[in-house]
Amino acid sequence: MGLLSHGSPLNWEETKKYADHVRQHGILQFLHIYNRVKERQKDVLKWGDEVEYMLVAFDHEHQKVRLALNGEEMLDTLQDQGEKTNPNHPTLWRPEYGSYMIEGTPGQPYGGTMSEFNTVEDNMRKRRLEASSLLAENTSICTITSFPRLGCPGFTLPEFPPTPVEQGASKSLFFPDEAINKHPRFSTLTRNIRHRRGEKVAINVPIYKDRNTQSPFIERFHNNSGDDAKAALPNHIYMDAMGFGMGNCCLQVTFQACSISEARYLYDQLATICPIVMALSAAAPFYRGYVSDIDCRWGVISASVDDRTDEERGLKPLKDNKYLINKSRYDSIDSYLSKCGEKYNDIDLTIDKEIYNQLTSEGIDHLLAQHIAHLFIRDPLTLFEEKIHLDDANESDHFENIQSTNWQTMRFKPPPPNSDIGWRVEFRPMEVQLTDFENSAYVVFVVLLTRVILSYKLDFLIPLSKFCTILCLVKYYFYLIFLFCVFLYWFVAGNPVVDGCYTSCNGTETDPEEYTLMSIDTIINGKEGVFPGLLPILNSYLENMEVDVDTRCTILNYFKLIKKRASGEMMTVARWMREFVANHPDYKQDSIITDKINYDFLVKCNQIANEQVSCPELLGFTINKFKTGGSVATSS
Repeated sequence: MGLLSHGSPLNWEETKKYADHVRQHGILQFLHIYNRVKERQKDVLKWGDEVEYMLVAFDHEHQKVRLALNGEEMLDTLQDQGEKTNPNHPTLWRPEYGSYMIEGTPGQPYGGTMSEFNTVEDNMRKRRLEASSLLAENTSICTITSFPRLGCPGFTLPEFPPTPVEQGASKSLFFPDEAINKHPRFSTLTRNIRHRRGEKVAINVPIYKDRNTQSPFIERFHNNSGDDAKAALPNHIYMDAMGFGMGNCCLQVTFQACSISEARYLYDQLATICPIVMALSAAAPFYRGYVSDIDCRWGVISASVDDRTDEERGLKPLKDNKYLINKSRYDSIDSYLSKCGEKYNDIDLTIDKEIYNQLTSEGIDHLLAQHIAHLFIRDPLTLFEEKIHLDDANESDHFENIQSTNWQTMRFKPPPPNSDIGWRVEFRPMEVQLTDFENSAYVVFVVLLTRVILSYKLDFLIPLSKFCTILCLVKYYFYLIFLFCVFLYWFVAGNPVVDGCYTSCNGTETDPEEYTLMSIDTIINGKEGVFPGLLPILNSYLENMEVDVDTRCTILNYFKLIKKRASGEMMTVARWMREFVANHPDYKQDSIITDKINYDFLVKCNQIANEQVSCPELLGFTINKFKTGGSVATSS
C-alpha cells in the first residue's frame, strides 16, 4: 500500500485548499532527494515481493462463504509476534484497503545470488502458515484476485448493510463502509475521490453473455434511492465504490537498482512487459456475483479510483479545472524515462508547465522533469492536519502523497530521505495466483528478466501509442529489437554482449517499424524467424550462470508453468475459474454465481492453495517438496 500517515484526516474541501501547497513542497522534497543522491552508484541488487491475501469464512452448514472483517486484528497480532519482537523475522505484514485483507512480504529483501530464487516459495509458504495459525475455525487465508460475490447481499462476516443514503465514505449501493480498513487513509481516500469527482465512481464491466443470460442485461437495484445507479449501463455489471477495485488482491515486485540511470532503464524495459505478464496472470473474471467478459482486474481498479471531474474527462468545457486528463490516475505509464525510450514517447503528455520549468531550471533533465510534472497534475487525495507543514529537506510526505496515488503499471521510486535505500522500480500489473508455487513462478520470472535485460542490454521498447490497455487480448505489440541473427550469434559465440546489437541505448539507429503484432506464445516461447522468445533467452542466461542443482530445478519448473500458460497448454487462473463455474451442476448458463457455486468454488481454491488436491489443468504437474522448501514438478 502507499503512504500510511497517521493523524487527523482533512475532508476534500479542506484538502483542496492545500493542494498547491502539497504540490509545491512535494517538488521541493523531490529536489532535495534528487540532489542528495543523484550521483549515488553501486547499490547492490535487492528485491522483494508483495502478496495480498483475503480472509474468507466458510459456513459449511449453509454452504456459503463470506469475507471475514478481522484483518486489522490479525495484522496487529502478526506484527506483535513478528517484526516488533524480532527485527530479523522472516515475514512482514502490512494493512490493505479491505478490512478482510492483509499484505505479506519477506522480512528482509532478497539479494543478488541465484540461490535466493530457491527461497521465495518457502517464504511465501511461511507467510501463509503464519497467518493461518491465527485464523478462527472454518476461516482461511486465500490468494484470490477478486471475491466473486463482493458487493452481493451478506458478503461480509459480520454482516453489514450498505448505506447509500446515510453519511459515509462510499455511499455505495453494495459495499458497506465496514469492509474498508479502519486506518483513516482508506476511508478518507474513498470519500475524497467521490467528493472531488462530484459523484460516485462508476465501474461498468461487460457481462458475459451465456445461453440463458438476460438480454438485454439490465439490473434493478432495490436500495436505489433515485439516481444513485444512473451510471449503470445495459449489458454491464455495475459497481459504484472504490472497494470494488482496491478491494481486490495483486502480486507486486520491487527492485533496487545500482543507480538512477539503471532504475530509469529498468522502468522503461519492464513497462513493455507489463501487459504480457498481466495477461499471463489473469485471475479475475467474476464481479458482484456475475461472470464478466473480462479476465483481469486492471480496468475495474482504474475506474474505482477515477477522481476526474466532468471537465477533466471532457464531458464539459474546462472552467474550474486546469487540465483535460485522458485517463484515470490508475493506469499504464504515460512516458518513458531513459534515453532509450525518448523517441518512443509519441503520445501527448499533459504536464504542469510551471513544475516542469522549475525542475529543468534546477538541473533535472527533460525526461525525468516531464514524468514528475505529469504526476503532479493530480491533486492530493488525502492530507492529515499534522502533516501540512514539514521539513522539506528531511521529509517526503508531500511528494509521496501524489507519487503514491499515481498508480501506474510501473512506479519509479526515489530513495526515502536519509536512508540507505537506493533508487527502485516497482512492477505492479500482476494478478495474484491461487498457490505459492504460481506466485513464486511469476516473481522469479520477472526478477530473472531484469537480470537478463541488464546483463545483455536488451531493448524491448515500442512506441507508447502501441500499448494495448485492454490487457485480456491475446496479442500485443512487442519490439523485435533483439534481432534473431544476434541471438544466434550469441548462442554460437557464447558472447552475451555484442557491440551495436542493442540499438538505441548505445546510439545505433533502429528501423522505427521494427515491431509487429505477436501472440503471447511467440513473445514468451519464441517462434523461428520471428522472435527468439523470453524464456529461451532466460534459459540461455541460466546456462552461463553457476547455479546449484536444486535452484536450477526450481527455476526450470517455474519456467514450465510460464511456458505452458503462454502456449495455451495450461489454463490461466481466469480460464480455470470460468470452466469451474461453467461445469458446476447448479450453474444455469445465466452468468449468475450463486452462494452455492461460490462456496464450492472457494472450497476448491482453498484446497488447491493448501495442496490438498491436485489440479493438473491449472498447474500442469504434481508438486513435491524439496527438503529446502523448493518445488519439483512431475508432468501429469
